[in-house]
Amino acid sequence: MSRLKLTEIFLSIQGEADSVGWPTVFVRLTGCPLRCQYCDTAYAFYGGEWHEQEAVLTRIKEFGVKRVCVTGGEPLAQKGCLPLLTALCDEGYQVSIETSGALDVSAIDPRVVRVVDMKTPGSAEQARNRIENLDAVTMRDQVKFVICDRTDYEWSKSLVHERELAQRTMVLFSPSAPQLEAAQLADWILADRLPVRLQVQLHKVLWGNTPGK
Repeated sequence: MSRLKLTEIFLSIQGEADSVGWPTVFVRLTGCPLRCQYCDTAYAFYGGEWHEQEAVLTRIKEFGVKRVCVTGGEPLAQKGCLPLLTALCDEGYQVSIETSGALDVSAIDPRVVRVVDMKTPGSAEQARNRIENLDAVTMRDQVKFVICDRTDYEWSKSLVHERELAQRTMVLFSPSAPQLEAAQLADWILADRLPVRLQVQLHKVLWGNTPGK
């Protein structure tokens, strides 16, 4: 049975992506090979505790909701992540994963919704992008860009057009707070008639930067 190093498991409102607003159990795995300058979960880089997969499944069941999001850190950095995703699907959960896009997403169980965060120049981790992941996404997945400034916006817009992303998947543009106001990003999207979805982090609107929310 697989083991996983966990920072936390908690119930919250999904604040991002296509399932925003739904009560969701979050499984935050420990560790990440990236160091994005805007990271809001750096506390998950270190520490954590080891748990058997069965214990994780039992804890998730106790919350009594059917949506589960596996996140990090970078969840795919742990070998136990893929078996956990499959086990969750087998249990009938609606499962999503939030991943940096730096690691291969093609081996993820096809029943899982993949939210792939492509790293913009402003993240300081653009070089870590695994561009091949964009060939794997489908209309049930999402590709996210965290936008820090106009340079990030233009870079992301070019990638959306060059890879015809909006024709193959849902594209999310999210402002990096406090570097960029959501209204400014909205104005750019509208001016360009860009076929992307603006997202703000609902959980932060509700609770700020409180861990476990």
